[in-house]
Amino acid sequence: MVERVLVCLCTHRRHSVLRTLTSLSRLRAPEGCEITIVVIDNDRTPSARDLIRGATRSWPVKYRHAPAHNISVARTAGLATARTLRADWLAFIDDDEIAQPDWLCQLMATARATGADVVSGPARALYPPEASDWMRDLDLHSNRPVLRAGATLQTAHTSNALVRFAGTAWQDIDFDPALGTTGGEDTAWFFELSRRGASFAICPEAELLEPVASSRLSFRWLARRRFRMGRSHAIGARRPVERLALVASAVPKAIYCGLRAALGVTFATRRNFWLLRGLLHAGAAVGAALPRRG
Repeated sequence: MVERVLVCLCTHRRHSVLRTLTSLSRLRAPEGCEITIVVIDNDRTPSARDLIRGATRSWPVKYRHAPAHNISVARTAGLATARTLRADWLAFIDDDEIAQPDWLCQLMATARATGADVVSGPARALYPPEASDWMRDLDLHSNRPVLRAGATLQTAHTSNALVRFAGTAWQDIDFDPALGTTGGEDTAWFFELSRRGASFAICPEAELLEPVASSRLSFRWLARRRFRMGRSHAIGARRPVERLALVASAVPKAIYCGLRAALGVTFATRRNFWLLRGLLHAGAAVGAALPRRG
């Protein structure tokens, strides 16, 4: 029996989506699988339609317009397409990433070997020549998923993931639009999958490449990202006692990181490592103290 894999690619005014689509055209299908790609355009006007029509393709490519400037709305449109097509699996990739030909094969091999319902892979940053040495050393633009040791809930990122879909207890769960403009919508969605019994695994071999845009080559950009990541982490703490425990653990960690940054103030890599780590913990504390809907 052939399994249907839908690759979900959301985009918003990024010409790099063509590069991503070109890489997807070289995908090898996992044994026993057929691939369909859906591009969801989140711009208020269908600005990506002509780009998609002219893209290189070797697999069926569908175009959907989800005009909300809200990533949750776009990703939910991808889920709706998966339901219509009765897709057995749903794969996620970002519109600034490059897939290797064996990307899906690696994810599927791990899913079949482990029985996992969600398999995550890494996204490795490709830095331009003008990137600072400390930024290359820390490599915080890369995304390397880890399982939360001892945690009852697991999560993942839609930058690189394969999800079992048709016939599951979570096939009717949409992304929360309240988080679609602030971030954390994918973290919340995967937390909900975990609550409904989904099992998680990681496939280091399913690596995507992500060229880093010049606009992201700043401490300020990374600081905002790390703080937002901390807030997203706090989404898993729903009960007051869980939120209080997270605040109690995150605040001392943030203070400790600040002290370590002060001690290494003359060394850029060391200083920025501790500052950005402290912002991650600070974001978790704020997220737990002032929880967003999700």
